[in-house]
Amino acid sequence: MYACAKIASPLSRALVSRQNQIVRPISTAFTNTRTQETTPCSTVATMNSAAPLSVLASQIRSFQTSVSRRDIDQAAKYIGAGAATVGAAGSGAGIGSVFGSLVIGYARNPSLKQQLFSYAILGFAMSEAMGLFCLMMAFLLLYAF
Repeated sequence: MYACAKIASPLSRALVSRQNQIVRPISTAFTNTRTQETTPCSTVATMNSAAPLSVLASQIRSFQTSVSRRDIDQAAKYIGAGAATVGAAGSGAGIGSVFGSLVIGYARNPSLKQQLFSYAILGFAMSEAMGLFCLMMAFLLLYAF
């Protein structure tokens, strides 16, 4: 890995940054709204030797997001987090079902109390784990992205 990095690093540096030349990223070909004669395939290899500062400023501005775009992203995060927390309700229903079955099983055969209780704790742990995974996904959607 280190040997590959020693070879690839100078090559990539030579391709990307040449003196007095600017490589235009391919994403600007799709996001730039101005009409140009270049195609997306030719913009990767195109190097402008005397690129004015206004061209660079327009490329930088094309990557910034607008206020409405950020609001849409924030709303999508809240909707996704709300949808992920639905699993916590299923976890509550599963826990109720497990302990309801424990009571019914204990009422039918009291001599199996210890074995039924160990099965109930196992079912409780599995159901609770699924609820915690749903809650973890909700927090990841809200705070990690």
